[in-house]
Amino acid sequence: MLSRRHIRIKVMQSLYSYLSIETEDLAVAQKSMLKHFNEVIELKFVLISLLVELVNYADSFYEEAKTKHFPTSFDLDPNRKFIDNQIIRNIQNNNKLMKEISKFSSFWLNNDHDILNKIFINVIKSDLYNRYLNSSINSIDYDKKFIVDVMNQYILNHHLVHHILEERSIYWIDDLPFIATVIFGDIKNDISMYSSEIFKDLSDKYFALNLFKGVINNNLNYDHIIIKFSENWDLNRIAKMDQLIIKMAFVEIMTMEDLPFKVTMNEYIEISKYYSTKKSRVFINGLLDNFVKTYIREGKVKKVGKGLV
Repeated sequence: MLSRRHIRIKVMQSLYSYLSIETEDLAVAQKSMLKHFNEVIELKFVLISLLVELVNYADSFYEEAKTKHFPTSFDLDPNRKFIDNQIIRNIQNNNKLMKEISKFSSFWLNNDHDILNKIFINVIKSDLYNRYLNSSINSIDYDKKFIVDVMNQYILNHHLVHHILEERSIYWIDDLPFIATVIFGDIKNDISMYSSEIFKDLSDKYFALNLFKGVINNNLNYDHIIIKFSENWDLNRIAKMDQLIIKMAFVEIMTMEDLPFKVTMNEYIEISKYYSTKKSRVFINGLLDNFVKTYIREGKVKKVGKGLV
């Protein structure tokens, strides 16, 4: 499920944690990293559970409205288009998926923020909701668009949603845009949202493990290389995250013969845009460029296959 870029980011986060304390055994640290990857799948189920619980809340809301002392005609016969949305029905009819997301319903049902009510009120007061209910269009494509729009406009950027997610994992906010894209892709392409596979194949898992071990096993050696190619700057002058990004690039450049230099460099330059300053990005780009050119010239690195340089 994860792209190589997202794998790099998750490895980077695990490495940053490991290198900050350096008390864990490597084998234990690897298990911890893989658990960190599995939390990405959890986030997907947590978000799907929010959709289901929001619809359940809407259903209860309309049922309670029927018991008013003076119910309106709408209270007695509410428009159930949202509750009967086909995307939600498909989720509810998937027993495996429902069993999995039921583990995370407590995120939204048992908190002090009344989050379901707040999101629901925002949704039902919106033009988006009223257009959807009053539209004569009854198609699965329209149902898909509505759910995606609700998530984009009222869930993914909600500050309380962020707060609740951050209480579970400090990394989930970073993962949120990617996981939302995965969910949207599942919805648009009629793909089952039930999946416990974090890696597309074993090669991606080995890529993550080798990247993680490569930095740890060569950490001190990479320190010396950074100092050499940063014109003898003291390491203390280079941000820890910048050092880590450079070291991860070193692993790919020096040990992964099937990855082109340009792919590695471009990936880490892109990652640095989100995790480093603009000045740092220029520094990382310049150091890696100088390193690659020097090591190619000295015959210290090589790539196997055409077009990999």
